Amino acid sequence: MKIEGLAAIVTGGASGLGGATAAMLAELGAKVAVFDVNDEAGAAHAQAIGGLFAHVNVADEASVASGIAAAEAAHGTARILVNCAGVAPAIKTVGKENVAHPLDAFRRTVEINLIGSFNVISQFAARLAAADPLGEERGVIVNTASVAAFDGQIGQAAYAASKSGVVGMTLPVARDLAQHRIRVVTIAPGIFLTPMLMGLPQAAQDSLGTQVPHPSRLGKPEEYAQMVRTIIENPMLNGETIRLDGAIRMAPR
Repeated sequence: MKIEGLAAIVTGGASGLGGATAAMLAELGAKVAVFDVNDEAGAAHAQAIGGLFAHVNVADEASVASGIAAAEAAHGTARILVNCAGVAPAIKTVGKENVAHPLDAFRRTVEINLIGSFNVISQFAARLAAADPLGEERGVIVNTASVAAFDGQIGQAAYAASKSGVVGMTLPVARDLAQHRIRVVTIAPGIFLTPMLMGLPQAAQDSLGTQVPHPSRLGKPEEYAQMVRTIIENPMLNGETIRLDGAIRMAPR
């Protein structure tokens, strides 16, 4: 599928992996809608890449429906969806003084990372299914999991569970949408230089980078975006989760 001229939606597109992906798609000629809850950063990034910003809470059905409708009104039916919206809390199952993991924090993580991803997928695909095919396919969905889905660390029970869910639904959703000629692929990034990591001291960033076998550094958001481009352009990539991690296998902590 050629990206130029297509309408695309990127959730969590204000910064980080989503921001780099939105910029890549716009540079290749796509009409990009940035979905995010950060109004200031989202609007600024959308303006910078010539796209549209919509305040969207991915875990809310009405919010997603409104965002998709706004994107479609501006750009036409979206053919590309990249799900990057997510949260990454660090809370142990049992904390200090034997305090149980707050259930609301676990629930919120699953609602945003897993339920939110599926919410956008289902609504996006329902609109796209009515569009005419472009050659042998109608469109592509790219989800973001994490190596934590396989190598969850201490304090990542909620995060790993949510990302494992994204991995687990990839194949069945791809099979569901095959009749509509919509592909579904998930990327599981390793340690990438996102806004959260950029807030750490340089020494801490370097230390994290040395954990990666090769290349021994933090991943660049542009490298995630490059994988998204490959998935969009290669029609045989479907129903799979791709680790993008420099061969890292995370230690317990």
